[in-house]
Amino acid sequence: METSVTFAVRVHPRAKKNAITGKVGDVLKLSLTTPPADGKANAACIDFFAKLLNLPRSSVTIAAGHTSRNKVIRVSGLSAEELRQRLQI
Repeated sequence: METSVTFAVRVHPRAKKNAITGKVGDVLKLSLTTPPADGKANAACIDFFAKLLNLPRSSVTIAAGHTSRNKVIRVSGLSAEELRQRLQI
């Protein structure tokens, strides 16, 4: 059975660099350099987590919040513990 895990992020677009900048409760704060236009920030968000977690881009999806700063990210192929270890949170 394919494992997947979801987690919440709050995206700050047009930042100086792509990075996880902290946590508020269980929500990760994510800074992205791209503007929130034409789905560019969503694509950058998926690219960022795919590279960070060393997974194919197809394993990372936005489960909720496509037009919001608050998003739910779904990662396939990792357990919650593996995700925590790779994100170092």
